Amino acid sequence: MRKFALLLIAALIFGFAERPTVKWVALGDSITWLNEHPIPEGNRLSTGYMKLVQKKLPELQYVNKGYNGWTAHSIAQKINELDLPSADLYTVLLGTNDWWTCVPAGSLDDYVNDTGDGTVSGAFRIIIDKFRTLNPRAKIILMTPLQRGDFVHISGHRNNSWGSYKNNKSGHALSEYAELIAKIGAYEHIPVIDLYNDRAFALEKLVNFKRLKGPDGEYHNYKYPDYIDIPFSPDDEYPYPPEAINMTYDNLHPSDKGYARIADLLVRKIRKLKIKPAKQ
Repeated sequence: MRKFALLLIAALIFGFAERPTVKWVALGDSITWLNEHPIPEGNRLSTGYMKLVQKKLPELQYVNKGYNGWTAHSIAQKINELDLPSADLYTVLLGTNDWWTCVPAGSLDDYVNDTGDGTVSGAFRIIIDKFRTLNPRAKIILMTPLQRGDFVHISGHRNNSWGSYKNNKSGHALSEYAELIAKIGAYEHIPVIDLYNDRAFALEKLVNFKRLKGPDGEYHNYKYPDYIDIPFSPDDEYPYPPEAINMTYDNLHPSDKGYARIADLLVRKIRKLKIKPAKQ
């Protein structure tokens, strides 16, 4: 009886002992930044993907290194100024701003030959090299940019852009950037979450509709692809009221539903990696 009691006490002590902490650094643009800067207006966003992942994997302790509006190019340029900590896991979600601002994607050769931050490929080499300098044993997960529809900023309608259904101003498709990131992952044997080709983020699923003035001068709700040839004026009503929200709230940034999908995909990848935290 006494032996049983001692075993029970030991089990309770170890059961309540803290799990080893897995340190996770999430590097990205506004899609990552929003985790700590939600958009409460109209119930558009309440939480980001990092908090959702942490709920399912409580041993993770994350550091949000998301930079609103930044590109892989700009992050690579300032990589030594970002105070990136050593971590057991690094994730990267970048590329959509590079596409829109016409930073060249480059080729896998730019990555292999370490040609610098002039291309997205070269920028990823700088970023991944930095991770490995900080912790050579760290696990890394890359994510491709998700598709995007006609974005209109909720707080400033003049900040808008067309979707990935057509090329950027340099004539390049967002798919080229996604394919490049997938190639880098394959070359480095780094797991990749392909958000671009995830059917959950298909263009027709990003929003339920875009509300625009039709040829008759009246507002109508247009689904994709019907909205792409209908002009939008910054003086018009915001085209994505709360009822338009689906996988994104503005045809670019994920909604709670969209972030839940990203979190689910990340949790699956992280569990497969079986990350062993560094000694505390």
